[in-house]
Amino acid sequence: MRQTGCKQMTGLLAALIALWAVANPARAAEPITWRHGLIEAKSDAGILLMVTRHDFAAKQGLKLEITQFKSDIQELQALLAGELDSIEGGVGGTISAASHGTEPRILGCHWPILPHGIFTKNSVGAFADLKGKTFAISSPGAMPDLMVHAMLAKYNIAPGDVRFANLGSDLDRYKALSAGVVDAAVVSGEYVPIAQKEGIKLLIAGHDALPDFIRLCMVTTAKTVADKHDSAVAFITAEMNALHYALAHKDETVALTRELTDGKPDDPRPGYIFDLAKGGEVDPLLSLPMDKLDWMQQQMISSGSLPKSIDMTKYVTPDIRAAALARADK
Repeated sequence: MRQTGCKQMTGLLAALIALWAVANPARAAEPITWRHGLIEAKSDAGILLMVTRHDFAAKQGLKLEITQFKSDIQELQALLAGELDSIEGGVGGTISAASHGTEPRILGCHWPILPHGIFTKNSVGAFADLKGKTFAISSPGAMPDLMVHAMLAKYNIAPGDVRFANLGSDLDRYKALSAGVVDAAVVSGEYVPIAQKEGIKLLIAGHDALPDFIRLCMVTTAKTVADKHDSAVAFITAEMNALHYALAHKDETVALTRELTDGKPDDPRPGYIFDLAKGGEVDPLLSLPMDKLDWMQQQMISSGSLPKSIDMTKYVTPDIRAAALARADK
C-alpha cells in the first residue's frame, strides 16, 4: 500500500515537472549559447548592449557571448567563418559577400539612419573644398568607406580626386583629424558636443545628405538559420525587448554607456547619441527596409564595389522577425 502511494506520488511529481517544463520552456532547458559580434562599444554602448542586462537573453533561453571588433568587415569575416552566430554592422559587406556566393541573412535593421557625418577643421567651408584632400575611413568596403564614396558621388567629386587613409575606429579617425594628419574624417555624430572646442566641426550630417544610408543591421548566415532557427527568433526577441527598454530609460542607458566605456560623468556624448536614437534613428522593431537595402546596393554598383545588383529578398529573413514580433513584450 505504501509502495503504491509512493509510486503515485512519484508519478504526480513527474507530471507536474513535465507541465512546468511545457509552460516554461526557456527556464526548463539549459540556456543555449549565442555568439554575437558588434563594433567596439562607444557612446551608443548602453543602447546596443542593454541586451546583456535584465536577463533579456536569459528570459529567451539564451546565454549571450559578445565579441567586439574594430570594423564591420572584421566581424563579417568571423561570422562567415562560423565563429559567430550573428553580428550587427553595416550592410555593405553583407551585400558584397552575398554577391560573391556566400549566404548571409539579414535578420532586421535596428539603426536604419546614419548618425555619422563628415567632420573637418573649422577652416573648411564646403565639401567641394575637400577635393585633393585626405579622408580618414575604415577598411575598404566598411561603412565609413561606403559613406565617403556615396558623398563623393553626391557632390560630383571623383574618388581619384581625394586620398583615403584607413584608420580603424571612430576615435582613431577623430584623433587623426584633430592632429592634422587628415583633412576630413567619417566620424559618429556623438563627437558634435566636443568638436567645437578642438577647432573641428560637422561639415555634413550623414542623415541629411544620405537619408537612405543604413547604419546597422543584424546579420546571420543561412546555415545558422537552418540549424538554430528557434534560437535566432529568441535572439531577435531579446534584442527587441532590450532596445525598447533602453529607449524608455535614458538615465540608466547613459549610465550603462559610461560604465562600459569608462566614460566620465560630464562627458556629453552618451546623452547626445541617446537623444538621436530616441528621436527616431533607432528602430526597436528591427524592420527590413527593402527600399533602403536596394539603395545601398545601387550605391555600391555606382562606386564599382559591386559588379551587379542582386535579389535582396533572398538575403532577408522576414519569418524570424515576424516570429520575434509575436513573442516580444507588448
